[in-house]
Amino acid sequence: MMKVQSNRGFTLLELMITVAIIGILAAVAYPSYLESVASGRRTDAQANLVALAQHMERHFTETANYNTAVLPYTESPRDGADKFYDLVVTASTATTYTLQATRKNGMVGDRCGNMTVNNIGQKVAGQADCW
Repeated sequence: MMKVQSNRGFTLLELMITVAIIGILAAVAYPSYLESVASGRRTDAQANLVALAQHMERHFTETANYNTAVLPYTESPRDGADKFYDLVVTASTATTYTLQATRKNGMVGDRCGNMTVNNIGQKVAGQADCW
């Protein structure tokens, strides 16, 4: 009596379909993932700008001017080795200031551009939905 062996496995066509489906899912998911990472980095820079604006207001309360203020930190994020924004005072007088987050490293090509906040709380970014 002969035993018939049944071959169990995947055909080449089934493997090609699976690879194609994975490729389509990756093509849709990867850009979304990158935007999510960039959004998190932007949010951290925005939080740092707001914190530095509070620092500037405290300095003004103590000295009655902004132009002698020194920022306690100049990069975002504050922790970690990778930095994605430089934080600077771009314009300062006795009664006004503008803080700017300038993109660098992995955020250089970000669609939102550099972000600013000034002494009256006006927040500006490259696109309206970025702040």
